[in-house]
Amino acid sequence: MQPSGIRRAAIALASTCTFVQVAPASAQLLSHKDLTASIAMTIVQTAIETCKANGYAVSATVVGRNGEIIVQVRGDDTGPHTIENSFRKAYTARTFRSPSGALVDRVKADPTLGLIHLTNVIANQGALPIKVGDEVIGAAGASGAPGGEKDEACVKAGIDKVADQLK
Repeated sequence: MQPSGIRRAAIALASTCTFVQVAPASAQLLSHKDLTASIAMTIVQTAIETCKANGYAVSATVVGRNGEIIVQVRGDDTGPHTIENSFRKAYTARTFRSPSGALVDRVKADPTLGLIHLTNVIANQGALPIKVGDEVIGAAGASGAPGGEKDEACVKAGIDKVADQLK
């Protein structure tokens, strides 16, 4: 029995087609730097000591690139809320890749944003992102000084202490 005309055409077409296999576009793993526990501890210790030298008792937290706690220390003679606030400030700075105080300005400019209703986000000054070049790899926050600008200054001292290692 001979194949029908349509079937013959399909067989002829299939035998003459060349198939092109498309290779994935150079699939590569992401490469990035992460904070070490040692660097994070230096930042926290320096922030707490700097504030203490200025007469402020603070707690401090360093979070990594995913907002996870790397180091968190409740400072001597601090209120129980300072540990949570230092984390939330650090998490906010990491999440928005900017000082936590910048969120205060954004919320004032547009109170309908709803950003402060996100889990662990807080519109309070006192945390800074930790960067390698332009890449944010974490953040550090402090809480307990009389004013977020003082918390932020202590955090800056901690980050400045390890600046030569953030390359």
